[in-house]
Amino acid sequence: MKTRKVIIDTDPGIDDAAAIAVMLSEPSLDVKLIASVSGNVGIEHTTNNALKLLAFLKKDVPVAKGAAAPLLRDNRFATNAHGKSGMGGFDFPEPKNELLLEENAVLSEYRTLMDCKEKVSILTLGPLTNIALLILTFPEVKGKIEEIIMMGGSTERGNIGIYGEFNVTIDPEAAKIVFRSGIPITMVGLDIGRKARLTVGDLEELEKGGETGMMISSLFRSYDGGHIEEGVKMYDPSAAMYLMEPELFETKKAFVDVETASPITMGATVVDFDETLNGTKNVSVCVDVDVERFRRRYVQRVAEAERK
Repeated sequence: MKTRKVIIDTDPGIDDAAAIAVMLSEPSLDVKLIASVSGNVGIEHTTNNALKLLAFLKKDVPVAKGAAAPLLRDNRFATNAHGKSGMGGFDFPEPKNELLLEENAVLSEYRTLMDCKEKVSILTLGPLTNIALLILTFPEVKGKIEEIIMMGGSTERGNIGIYGEFNVTIDPEAAKIVFRSGIPITMVGLDIGRKARLTVGDLEELEKGGETGMMISSLFRSYDGGHIEEGVKMYDPSAAMYLMEPELFETKKAFVDVETASPITMGATVVDFDETLNGTKNVSVCVDVDVERFRRRYVQRVAEAERK
């Protein structure tokens, strides 16, 4: 079976952990690198969390420490949703520090891309700082990237400000660089994660599946104030599931750009489906998800991960 080469650029993060856990057990994926970035929590925590997660999952994937702050702005964290460490709610083993590379994330992503004979897909689960720096520093990598699948942006309202989604708003300049790069991009936005929710019953099913399911359920029960009766919003797992099972989603091409100037709409993703702005359509935007199939397949994948 031919495997798809993947780089995961992430800021773990509770839902990042839930996304990565199912990806690392998918036989059709060959995850070459996990790159950390500052986002949900600071860079020391996100890097440490990636290493802790790998120790728990008993997986050996190189980890590269990435950008400690946005390109032009101060850090803003999401500790209200993810806790002080970013992955509160579960007692992880000590981090697998031997997996941490000496090179930073941008250099590691560059080498990974250039060393692969075939093109590589990049899944981004956090702010796009590393990817923007990669594109600016090594523009030759554009031809080596199959596509960027990003959890970020929104076609509707935001979750940090009125219209800004967290990953884009934290570093809107980086997001603008990536959207304008010419690289094929699929945007799995806030609105999809808000639709694709796990129920309390789904969490109970996860817990029956073994240690991995217990870990994910435990994290989700502390996530975003622990309001599980409303359903758990699956932001990062939606992007991971799109990478593995795109048939669960409906996409539509659009011109997408990012607001970087207005204090009122900072970080808003302007998603133009109708060529109102006369921009070239540069992004495949997820506009819908089959929620029932998504929930069923995610729970099944966690159970399968336990057996691998």
